[in-house]
Amino acid sequence: MDIVLVHGAGGRPTTWSAVQPLLTARGHRLFTVTNPMTSLADDIAQTTAALEATSGPVLLAGHSYGGAVITNVGRDPRIKGLVYIAAFAPDEGETVNEIVERYEPAEISKYMRRGPNGEWKSEPGPEFWAEIGPDLSAEQRAVVEAEARKADNLVFTQATGEPAWRSLPSWYLVADDDRTLRPEIQNFMAERMQATVEHVPGSHYTTLVWPERVADLVHRAALAVGGVV
Repeated sequence: MDIVLVHGAGGRPTTWSAVQPLLTARGHRLFTVTNPMTSLADDIAQTTAALEATSGPVLLAGHSYGGAVITNVGRDPRIKGLVYIAAFAPDEGETVNEIVERYEPAEISKYMRRGPNGEWKSEPGPEFWAEIGPDLSAEQRAVVEAEARKADNLVFTQATGEPAWRSLPSWYLVADDDRTLRPEIQNFMAERMQATVEHVPGSHYTTLVWPERVADLVHRAALAVGGVV
């Protein structure tokens, strides 16, 4: 099946680097996108444009903020299902900021820095990794740091349109020790969309820490929506 993998805010397609070979080995065609992170609307447009390279029914998988992107891109008739990996799943008219502001701030908030134009970027260091990503190897941390990008405030403050999860089958992998997107928020969103839910221990870097579990869930979702391989 054709599967489009969408990274989160501040990220790049290497978010999925450990997952991709596992899915390719199962016969899926994979597509990644490097979103500009200038606004939610721009990222939706960029990911929708990536669908032109696909040739059949498509499954979308999003990590973190990438979930907000697939929630909107999923309205395209080529999309048959949605997979959320510790990801945002906004409802209609809802923003990413509105979701997190209903809860106590996550530990990541201590390490977020705002640029002169309102953009956001995390500031990793020894304390950051000890608290936010203790389950990443030194090599993985180095890659994340080297590829970190700024995200414009509009990715968090633009409202979602009609969410595709209302009409498409959805799956959600909750990271139970996540200190970036609080687990209780993940559980709330997964329950709200009536997704098929699984849980893993560990941090927000789920695709790097649990690639086999992520690949298994995406593969099962693909089979469920008719992506026979």
